[in-house]
Formats: sequence, C-alpha cells, structure tokens
Amino acid sequence: MKNKIILFAIAALLMLVAILLVITNSKSTIKKEIIDFAVDDTANITMIFLSDKNNRSVTLKRTDQGQWSVNEEYRAHKESVDLLLKTMINLAIMEPVSDVAHNTVIKVMAASAIKVEIYQLVYRINLFNKIRLFRHEKLTRTYYVGHVTQNNIGTYMLIEGSTQPFIVYMPGFRGFVASRYRTLETDWRDHTVFNTKLKNIASVTVEFPAQPDRSYKVVNKNDRDLTLISVKSNNEIDDYDTLALFQFITSFENIRFEAFKNDMHPEIIDSITSSQPMHIITLIEKSGKQHVVKNYYKPGFYGEVDYKGDPLLHDRDRFYSVLNDGRDFTMNQYFVFDKITRPLSYFLHNEKQN
Repeated sequence: MKNKIILFAIAALLMLVAILLVITNSKSTIKKEIIDFAVDDTANITMIFLSDKNNRSVTLKRTDQGQWSVNEEYRAHKESVDLLLKTMINLAIMEPVSDVAHNTVIKVMAASAIKVEIYQLVYRINLFNKIRLFRHEKLTRTYYVGHVTQNNIGTYMLIEGSTQPFIVYMPGFRGFVASRYRTLETDWRDHTVFNTKLKNIASVTVEFPAQPDRSYKVVNKNDRDLTLISVKSNNEIDDYDTLALFQFITSFENIRFEAFKNDMHPEIIDSITSSQPMHIITLIEKSGKQHVVKNYYKPGFYGEVDYKGDPLLHDRDRFYSVLNDGRDFTMNQYFVFDKITRPLSYFLHNEKQN
C-alpha cells in the first residue's frame, strides 16, 4: 500500500510538470536561447569583449581589486562601465524583426554590428542555488548589437547561432542602447589626471616657462609642515598663506580631463606641443612615482573677440595637455585646473596686500 502511494505521488508530480511545460510552451513560441540578451547578475561578470567590423576591439576586465581595466593596460572609466552593466541587466525584447524587414536587417548587421562576448563566474554544480561547487569563468553570452530603429528607441540585436534578430530596448529609458556598446579604447579609459592624497605626495612643482618668477615647488615634510620654494631663486619662502598652500596641496585628489584628443591630426598636435607650455606640473609621490603634465593654449575660435573688440588668440574656457609620459593628448577646462595652477604670488601675504 505504501509503495502504491509513493508511485501515485511520483506520477502526479510528473503530470504536473508536463502540464506546466505545455502551458509555458503555449504562451511563447520563441525559444529562450535566442532572446536571452539580458544578464541576471552583473556582479559575477568578469570580462566583456567588444569588437566591430573595422578590426577594433576592447576588452573590459574586472581586476582583483574590483575595478575595471581596458585592454589590461589602462584603468577603465567607472561611470561608463557601470552604465554598460546597467544596460546589460535591463535589456528587454520589444518584438521580433518582421519577415519583411528580416533580410535587410541581417544584411546591415552583417556589415556593421558589434560583437559582444560576456564572461561570468559560474558553478559546474549548482543545486537549488544552495550547493555550489567548482566555480570557474565561462563565456555565457555572445550577441551582436546592430543599428537603431527608425523611432530611435529600439536597437537590432541577434544572438550568435540564431538567424532571428530582435528589436531590443531598455524599459524606462527613452533612447537606444546601441551607443553604449563602443569599440574605441579611449571611450572606456579613465579620465584621471591626478588622484593623489596628501599623505602620498612628496612634492609638487608648478612651472610657468614664460614667467619664471611665478614658478614654485611645494615640499610635503610630514603632512602638516609644507615648504614653499621659489623655482627661480631656489630660495625657501617663510611668509606665505598657510591655508592657501594647504588647500593647493590637497587639491590633487580628483583632477580629471574632459576628453581625449589623440585622434587629432598629428601635424596639429605637433604644432601645439612644439610651442611653449603654459604650465608644467610635476607631482612626485613618496613612492618615487612621478607624474608630469604639460599644458598648452588652445587656439581661440575664429571671429571671437574680447571686450575691447580685439581677436581672442586663445580659448577662454579650455586648453590642451600632454600626459601619461607623452602618450596622451587631452582637452581640459580651466575651471578644473585653476586650483592647481596658482602662481607663486597667490600664496604670498605681501603680494595679496598689494
């Protein structure tokens, strides 16, 4: 009798499973594996590989410290990576591409789509999300991101191995997600120029090549005592504004540039960098690591004049810089850099009184 009850229970369970499968299949005729664009959990993503038809590619990789790197060489721009991860977890299907548009969409995607590979940490054994064994990195998704729909809301996407493209969007976001999948390395790189705390700074030197009397060096003795030195005379200056100098030396924690300009024509870059720099900033860390930034004037816009009606030779809001050992040419804002490019006179009591 007991065995009959057990057999009856098993049969009932199997029948219930069969009914659920029938109901599920009746609700959707689209196989999950060809529409599975969204990632359930971005916390376990270890690497994202993006490539296009122009042989450009970017590898975003999560480091052991939880940060992200670009092509295993540069630190990634956190906000850009976070935006991509947010997109990946919220992707939703709007509708399949119609039979009428199918061939055209496939043709366009074949010529211009971006390939996306997502790697995650998964378990070889995962029972009921409680018993998890043998964690390893695995390629979990590969799909292609195509062009934008005419209403600029949907993006055409295709799972690798499938022939059925879909229009994909992000609920709650009025716009297309295609622009968040980029293959230019500089689009993903961090924009930090300086990010050094006072306790790690040994010295900072600010030079004004055209006006040597404005140049100075600040030496950090013990995070409380600072020494101010005139670069021109190489003499220490005793009578200076302690608060102003302290504010200056603590302003190197979050200095960022606006944009990369490495793609400018080489002749234009050479013309700018062959001129005399506005300032040269040299920060030396206590570890011995040195950061050198050279700032250059950005030419003014054609036809722009000052309050006297004279042509403006230089842009009033932005300038160019060379940093990262001369590898990068960037555009910056005076508003950001003004606090770390003060002239020597800014710190002198007698100059302020005059």
